Amino acid sequence: MNTIALSRRRFLQLGAGGLTVAVVPSLTGCALPVIPKRPQPSLQDALGWVRHVDGRTTLIIPRVEMGQNILTALKQIVCLEMGVAWDTVDAQLHSTTTIGRVRATVGSDSVKDFALPLAQACATLRDALASGQTQGQLTVVERPLDQLRFLQARSPLPTGPHLPMEQGTAIVRGEPLYVADVRRPGMLFGRVLRAPVSPELRSRPGPMNDAAGRAIPGFVALVRDPLLTMSNSEGVGIVARTPGALDRVEQALAMAWQIDGGFGQSTIDAAIDIDRRLADSPRRAHQVHDEKIQEVGEWDVDLRIDVPLAAHAAIEPRAAVAEFDAQGHLQLWVGSQDVFYQRDAVAKRLGLSEDQVQVHGQRVGGAFGGKTICTVELEAAVLARAAKAPVKVQWNRAQEFKHGFHRPPSSHRIRARLQDGRLQHWWHSFASSHILLTSAAAPPWLQLVTHVIGDMGVARGATLPYRAKARRSEFDLERLPVHTGPWRGLGAGPNVLALESAMDECARAAGADPVQFRLDHIDDPRLADVLRMAVKAAESKEAPAAMPHAKRGRGVSCGIYKEKSYAAVVADVQVDPTTGEIRVLQMWCAHDCGHVINADQVRVQCEGNLVWGLGMALIEQLPVGTSEVAAMNFADSPIPRLGEVPPMQVLLVDSTEPPTGAGETAIVASAAAIANAIRDAVGVRPTRLPVRAEDLRTMLGTPSSTTVPSRP
Repeated sequence: MNTIALSRRRFLQLGAGGLTVAVVPSLTGCALPVIPKRPQPSLQDALGWVRHVDGRTTLIIPRVEMGQNILTALKQIVCLEMGVAWDTVDAQLHSTTTIGRVRATVGSDSVKDFALPLAQACATLRDALASGQTQGQLTVVERPLDQLRFLQARSPLPTGPHLPMEQGTAIVRGEPLYVADVRRPGMLFGRVLRAPVSPELRSRPGPMNDAAGRAIPGFVALVRDPLLTMSNSEGVGIVARTPGALDRVEQALAMAWQIDGGFGQSTIDAAIDIDRRLADSPRRAHQVHDEKIQEVGEWDVDLRIDVPLAAHAAIEPRAAVAEFDAQGHLQLWVGSQDVFYQRDAVAKRLGLSEDQVQVHGQRVGGAFGGKTICTVELEAAVLARAAKAPVKVQWNRAQEFKHGFHRPPSSHRIRARLQDGRLQHWWHSFASSHILLTSAAAPPWLQLVTHVIGDMGVARGATLPYRAKARRSEFDLERLPVHTGPWRGLGAGPNVLALESAMDECARAAGADPVQFRLDHIDDPRLADVLRMAVKAAESKEAPAAMPHAKRGRGVSCGIYKEKSYAAVVADVQVDPTTGEIRVLQMWCAHDCGHVINADQVRVQCEGNLVWGLGMALIEQLPVGTSEVAAMNFADSPIPRLGEVPPMQVLLVDSTEPPTGAGETAIVASAAAIANAIRDAVGVRPTRLPVRAEDLRTMLGTPSSTTVPSRP
């Protein structure tokens, strides 16, 4: 018996202009959110991912394809391990009925955690086929790593090192791959209208011009349902026959909203201001390092770094298509990082069993941690149930900015003491907002658990990879009036940027070369190796010519991602001291993620991280207006353009270690290398990101009348 379903009373009222659907809310409701299940992939699970029939092999990939080309990488493992030709393997995306439950596609762990089970299953299947067994149940017998063919291969396939990207031709041809491409017979289009404020504020519908909305040609339904509430934002659903009709209905309704409370950018800045917190107490609530240091006294380096709110900015806005059959079973097409979580969440909220919901994963046009919770998927299901027809819901760019969650802002204070040119005391104190237990899915009472256990997503990258006599790294969490959550690399990008900026200042305080200073404090040989490799590549390249009167600078940074993968970056920049204009001239990246399955894909992931770092350092900031994220489009919240991306060289370590993940690793070094290069060029360190031309002019004492050329 499902108490949620029994506690709601539905009534349908057929109006002259279309359908009105209202649902009376339950008194008890569904207070506890669905918690994602994250099982570790087993060898026996992997047998369900690969099948061989009549000379052809089918691979149902246990990961979501969102541009990281995991379709290609896992298909490559199948070909290598089974010894079959590339064109005899069909790689498919999974649904909730084609394979057993797998965890979300997050954390750069698709190759790290899924390659070995898949290879072991393929080796078992290969041996069975070789012995003539074509029927029956197999059991995977784990074999030593040196017997797995894919780990011994030094090139992707015998035919050569470059493989065709799975679905690459289909993307170029515009073939239907994404959820926005899904078409169902009789499909309608839906949208949920919300108050123009953050979902953290309590808002509800006020007066609307109901008659005008119904009079629009193509109007189908107006839906009032408590399931359309997102956090504290009560939504009103509209359904129409075309997307254009949706726009006209929304405009005609002229919705008014009742809103409780408000905030601005200053509210957010004050909430995480690390100096204000340090003035109240020298200790933070959560520790990464907790060694004893002397808090009072002089510091050789005392640096503050502030990192703003930033969007995921995936090129594909999220969408979903929902369709119920005559028996009340739901089919859902999604562009999500966790197909099984969507099934769990929608089934629970609609009072259905898991067997009554089938979710089809589509290719995702960028996610970066932003498409992990249930939003548009529930909206589509609620509207489809109300309209009794298939419904597609497609968010626009403004909804992505205003209703999604974002990289939390953070405020850092790093202090360091040196003795005889070596680190003695290191104190990193910072404040940020929630990541793993995102406020977009967790109510305030549930987030209280983080007051006890912390949020290791916020802490990611704060571990100091350098030797010091005593280290203290600690942080506070603060729920903000805008939604925050996982963003590429979680806290690694901002934390390592702050850490590596301070290390650069330590080298200067010691009068040391910044590369040698780092090497003198590194114990991990793999980290030292990537640093040397990146620096050697940069030194062997003749620097591009700079503009007349421009100042040039070179910066270096390195880091460890999730204690497993390593990256180092060198960046060259030029700065026009008159205008404050900054241009990145070239970047070099050395990368060690263990055994590389497909070098082309790893290089592309590194290049993507380098561009993210450039955006983080120089361009990206999500503006906050009155009680909302103020961005409507990429003009309001820009990302790097092709003309701003410099030449990049990526060097991969030829490692015999098992794969450790490449999707987010280089983000630990890219932004900091650019920041350090700016410091090298102009002699002052920008401490607030992104580095704006006007801020740099102020720091350099350049007259404010000087302007910077607009972005192309």
